[in-house]
Amino acid sequence: MSASAAAAPTLLIFGDSLSSGYGLALEKSWVGLLRERLQRSGYPHEVVNASLTGETTLGGKSRIDNLLRRHRPQIVILELGGNDGLRGLPPETTQQNLEAIIKACRRAGARVLLVGMQLPPNYGTAYTEKFREIFPRLAKRYRLPLVPFLLEGIGHDLQWFQPDGIHPVLEAQPRILENVWPHLRPLLAPGGKKGS
Repeated sequence: MSASAAAAPTLLIFGDSLSSGYGLALEKSWVGLLRERLQRSGYPHEVVNASLTGETTLGGKSRIDNLLRRHRPQIVILELGGNDGLRGLPPETTQQNLEAIIKACRRAGARVLLVGMQLPPNYGTAYTEKFREIFPRLAKRYRLPLVPFLLEGIGHDLQWFQPDGIHPVLEAQPRILENVWPHLRPLLAPGGKKGS
């Protein structure tokens, strides 16, 4: 490995199937598109995708310390919680697990971009509201940048989803990246091309 490669800052994507590229070629997922954009825009960051299909916040809490030690990321994109919601887990538990992950990242010196998630309305108004509120609450408490909703603009239209109705199709991936990019870009070190 060259000295420049060894010194490249690491961007850790820590999510579930929405970030692991479920049902897609990895390079065509929003994370793959992000990697391309960073390179094209002159950012030196190495993207490590540690997302797992089916991951919950509890699973993430158990994995984060090892990943932080191994990769020493400067930035962590934290995209977890959706599977907790789909399983009907208590929002309080999801919040506690996300808090533990955020604190672990901070101890390791990594900046966190928190990614918000929402649930389909069939889970009931009370539950979906409690779940949705987790993310802005944590962002405010820990002064984190927040992607309000990863699937903004596509989340309520089945044409953007694979037959399971959960995982976005290939054509949705650029839109997902556009939801993330404005919130990520300020965390990146100066040097990228303006207007990228």
